[in-house]
Amino acid sequence: MEKEKYKLCLYVAGNTQKSRSAITNLERYCKEHLADHYTVEVIDLREHPHLAEGKQIIATPTLIKKLPEPIRILVGDLSDQEKFLVGLDLKREG
Repeated sequence: MEKEKYKLCLYVAGNTQKSRSAITNLERYCKEHLADHYTVEVIDLREHPHLAEGKQIIATPTLIKKLPEPIRILVGDLSDQEKFLVGLDLKREG
């Protein structure tokens, strides 16, 4: 059975330390836990603020897992790997 493909979208606001940390952490976790089964889109809301419309983004960085369903939203620099794995349904809590 083929592993599901994850579609992730990371919203950041400029080239801040938090934005860079979120991108670095996301890349590392994806390589470690998703192998080739993911796509990541990074959107800088300072350059493309219209792309946040309708997404209910109240803080940055914000990661939205679009696929597989259900949609999940994680806010912050993704420094907590456990929270990332649980949030994306890659690991059960506990």
